Amino acid sequence: MPKFGKTSTTRLKDCHNDLQVLFKEVVKHFDCSVICGNRSQEDQDDAYNKGFSKVKYPNSKHNLFPSLAVDVIPYPIDWKDTKRMIYFAGFVKGIATKLKEEKKITNNIRWGGDWDSDTELKDNTFQDYPHFELKK
Repeated sequence: MPKFGKTSTTRLKDCHNDLQVLFKEVVKHFDCSVICGNRSQEDQDDAYNKGFSKVKYPNSKHNLFPSLAVDVIPYPIDWKDTKRMIYFAGFVKGIATKLKEEKKITNNIRWGGDWDSDTELKDNTFQDYPHFELKK
């Protein structure tokens, strides 16, 4: 059974409890790595300047503490394998739905490949496949 390494565990600790519960369950079934939880101003400015984020500090859910957003990617990491990232996101969304129905988490989860949560990927202008955030 896969499990998070030290770095992923540390990054996940700075996230909202719902995200921690979700990804601790996900990693039991699908090996993955936490790329980013909470972001400092320097990290957010860097993400914005490199085009990885559409918002400046402090307007990202990554900038709150605990973080209301997390970037998680299947392991082994292959940034070019977008099909696997999309498959992973579907798995995450399914686990999130199950956990919410079981009242183990309280928030809905929005994925950065489907910002409007309409299950259509073609209408999203900004693809942030590793991104998952709480949606009230």
